[in-house]
Amino acid sequence: MKFISWNVNGLRAVVGKDFESIFKKLDADFFCLQETKMQAGQLDLQFEGYESFWNYADKKGYSGTAIYTRHKPLNVTYGIGIDQHDHEGRVITLEMNNFFLVTVYTPNSQDELRRLDYRMQWEDDFQAYLHSLDQKKPVIVCGDMNVAHQEIDLKNPKTNRRNAGFTDEERQKMTQLLDAGFTDTFRWKYPEEVTYSWWSYRFKARERNTGWRIDYFLVSNRLQPEVLDAKIHTDVLGSDHCPVELELK
Repeated sequence: MKFISWNVNGLRAVVGKDFESIFKKLDADFFCLQETKMQAGQLDLQFEGYESFWNYADKKGYSGTAIYTRHKPLNVTYGIGIDQHDHEGRVITLEMNNFFLVTVYTPNSQDELRRLDYRMQWEDDFQAYLHSLDQKKPVIVCGDMNVAHQEIDLKNPKTNRRNAGFTDEERQKMTQLLDAGFTDTFRWKYPEEVTYSWWSYRFKARERNTGWRIDYFLVSNRLQPEVLDAKIHTDVLGSDHCPVELELK
């Protein structure tokens, strides 16, 4: 079973950059999107054999998530059930027979870390949400989690130490989540591999491969034996992020 996650940074823009052929080529059972930047009715993009679910932000042209699935879910929920967090379209959860699939677009702490305090509250509440699901059945969580967990996960760790996405606080929250029963599938499969999933549009960062790995597939530890592979598709263009993949037995 194949899962893809991609922060498209504006789905309507990426549709003009060959998204449909990329979607078909990647040929996933579940295709999760973040930062769709859309409202309902702005784009009718369906694929044969797939059902789709969308969570739109209240604010136009901002945030937003979607999941295309070949497999009919038992249940679909939007957000995490906390009003403070559920107006930005950041989370969709599909309940399947044997697992929950959660796609997430984690809030960015922003310039001068002006949203770091909110981000810390989000982290606590989102992790509590994941743990509540995990008590019922295993969880697969994917998306742009807006943190490079370890120094290996970004090109310039020393100069980014207090920048959004590489603060001690954000990194500690990821450590806390993993320590509480989740596996970072790419790092588990490839402990020493340096591969990034996001590059700034500035300073020719992608050409120079000055990137960050901030897009993840995490799984409940008890799904570890089912993990066949975890990939980062650095060759796929169209967004400042590239798709990441999980393959399960």
